[in-house]
Amino acid sequence: MGRRRGRRHSDNPSSERTSSQVALLRRELNAALNNVEVLHGELFDAGVAESVADLRQALYEPGWQRFAAATEQEFDPAALVQLRAICRLMAVKNPLIKRGLNLRSAYVWGQGVEITARANGKNPGEQDVQSVVKAFLTDGGNARELTGPAAQTRLERTLGHDGEIYIALFTRPTTGEVQVRTIPADEIAEIISNPEDRSDPWFYRRRWEQQTINPGTGRTETRTVERLYPALGYRPRSRPSAFGSIEVQWDAPVLHVPVNNPTGWQRGIPDVYAALDWARAYKIFLEDWATLVKALSRFAYRLTVKGRHRQQAQARLAAAPARDPSGVSFQDVGATALLPLDGVLEAVPKTGATIDSESGRPLAAMVAAGLDLPVTMLLGDPGTTGNRATAETLDWPTEVTLKDRQRLWASVLQRVLRYVIAESVRAPQGVLRGVITQDRYGRETVALAGDTPTDVDIIFPDLKKVDVTAAVKAVVNAQSTGTMPPDVVLRLLLTALGVRDVDGLVDRMLNDETGEFQWPTGPPLDGGQSAVDRARAGGDPADTGPGRMAPDDDDQDDGDSEG
Repeated sequence: MGRRRGRRHSDNPSSERTSSQVALLRRELNAALNNVEVLHGELFDAGVAESVADLRQALYEPGWQRFAAATEQEFDPAALVQLRAICRLMAVKNPLIKRGLNLRSAYVWGQGVEITARANGKNPGEQDVQSVVKAFLTDGGNARELTGPAAQTRLERTLGHDGEIYIALFTRPTTGEVQVRTIPADEIAEIISNPEDRSDPWFYRRRWEQQTINPGTGRTETRTVERLYPALGYRPRSRPSAFGSIEVQWDAPVLHVPVNNPTGWQRGIPDVYAALDWARAYKIFLEDWATLVKALSRFAYRLTVKGRHRQQAQARLAAAPARDPSGVSFQDVGATALLPLDGVLEAVPKTGATIDSESGRPLAAMVAAGLDLPVTMLLGDPGTTGNRATAETLDWPTEVTLKDRQRLWASVLQRVLRYVIAESVRAPQGVLRGVITQDRYGRETVALAGDTPTDVDIIFPDLKKVDVTAAVKAVVNAQSTGTMPPDVVLRLLLTALGVRDVDGLVDRMLNDETGEFQWPTGPPLDGGQSAVDRARAGGDPADTGPGRMAPDDDDQDDGDSEG
């Protein structure tokens, strides 16, 4: 018989059973781990879903629902009338609101504005656009309503307490002359927009009480008038004189200037609105503080006496103070107190009494934040911890913020002046000549004859204080490069020196025929030595002038001009 082979390890039943058990345990362990991961993921997803659900549910709390409902649509006209009435009253009555609006107006208009048309008719073939612009700006009615200093201050304050301005441009069709008038915001009952574009206004429905005097009775009669005014820039080909019984005044387009209106809102919101509650809270705080101080100052001294002398002391205190020896005035200051032997007179202690008015400063800071002003400027006081550097640091954000308001007014003036130029071209007796075309959107474009530019430069002076010496040096250095025209150099110098009527002075330096700039000529400045020499010679020192202008042709003799 041959040798019997030994069994292999894999043929051992116990070994196979052990291997299968290990494999089974491994599978069960992997399954358990997978279940843990799945369970952890489900718990995480459930937690996230629960968090999102909680956040979503929080959005439907009554407070947020009321807030969202209040912002879904803008204020109705009646509510805006009431809001503007409150803001106007606060602008007159409340010192913080009044000062805040005055500061904003001073930042925007306090240094004036320079408005100049680039075409002044000096160049060959060029039309005089500057004369048309200047005639509009200096007109008495326009200065009273828009272009004068008083009107500019009033309109900026109007944006503060009304939130919007309506500028009507009444135009004379034959000559193109424009008269500006402002319409009170309370009289605008409705803004009618493009049905497909809410941001494109077409008409403004005005409703107001018109008062007239009856010639027969001499009494004032009042009637309600309703009229439609087209929006500036809306000039369709078909222009009916009326819609139903409402007349359309096509010769008086209106420019609407709103502020603080969210996207989708047509009407503006006053600047004062955000500060109203805090201004009222600060007023109440100061009233309470004054009441507390008055209560603490009612009793200045305490008199302590025994019971049997109390009535005598009370009668003595109730009596009028004694008069001085002359009998003219009472001894109510520095008088002598007459007390019984057991009486004690001492001052009432104020220890622990809270009479600090600075505690209300955060309320004033909220008013300042609502008006975009630093509290140091609003209160006129840097406070106990403030200083000049703090005030100037806080003033820079204010300047940047109110530069935006200057840009708004610059765009308003640009639109008005573009309309003035266009109407001067459209009118048969207008000063300017050109062509008015419409693009596919119905917007008009003016092209003046002779390639005359229609650009008008509107420049507000820098809000920051400028070192005059440094500004003049900068202009001189720029002139030394030989790249700046002389009229620009003169304009920059006059502006740096704060000279008024810069345009008029520059125009005097232009030759009437050629339009070229020429500097004045004559003897150099000698510090008054010429006047002294003339006085010593027996002449009049006042006859010594700054020098003659460039000689005319009549002053020339045989080719030699006088000095």
